Amino acid sequence: VQLVESGGGLVQAGGSLRLSCAASGDIFSFNAMTWYRQAPGKERELVAAISRGGYEYYADSVKGRFTISRDTAKNTLYLQMNSLKAEDTAMYYCAGGPTLAAMTSRGSWGQGTQVTVSS
Repeated sequence: VQLVESGGGLVQAGGSLRLSCAASGDIFSFNAMTWYRQAPGKERELVAAISRGGYEYYADSVKGRFTISRDTAKNTLYLQMNSLKAEDTAMYYCAGGPTLAAMTSRGSWGQGTQVTVSS
């Protein structure tokens, strides 16, 4: 299953963006779907995840501001980002895989979409 992200862009601090991740197949083929981000000079970090059963995880830095969701009819994963901060600036990646631990080695990854928040 291939993943393609979209929805990134330039936004002012305090603004909102919604990222989309379109899958070429059934997103339920993945046990977990995730959003990661990587800022220049920093390590990639897990931002949010959703399990097949609907359990959601958020990094502390985005809790209360970001919401992960999915539309199974459209095979699309979303990340609604509100109250954006300059420190949210990064390349955002969608990934799906069997487990969070195996996401890097066995997951399917999109090409990324850039989010830039101006302060």
